[in-house]
Amino acid sequence: MLNTGGSFLVGPLIAFGVVGILVLLLRWTFSHGSSVVARKPTPGRIDEYGLLVSVAAPPNYVEAEIVRRTLEDAGIRATLAQTLAGPRLMVFAEDVERARAVVDAR
Repeated sequence: MLNTGGSFLVGPLIAFGVVGILVLLLRWTFSHGSSVVARKPTPGRIDEYGLLVSVAAPPNYVEAEIVRRTLEDAGIRATLAQTLAGPRLMVFAEDVERARAVVDAR
């Protein structure tokens, strides 16, 4: 005759152990305070934007957005950056001359 006194407990104990490990892993994964939602951008110096070069310094963000859209309509990729010196329109180095011409013609 086989001894089956404790064998019916093995399956549930393994299942609870696996669930416990998953709970610990999920708590560790989601408890570091990092989020998939983008953080609010922090302003930087004008020279901290890598390959981007400042081509215009509008007085406010409304005017900056109007100029950015004007540049995009002209086929120039432009980014509105919040710098410590105020809003700046940034473009890649190869587009600087064209962008300044569009901004000056405006």
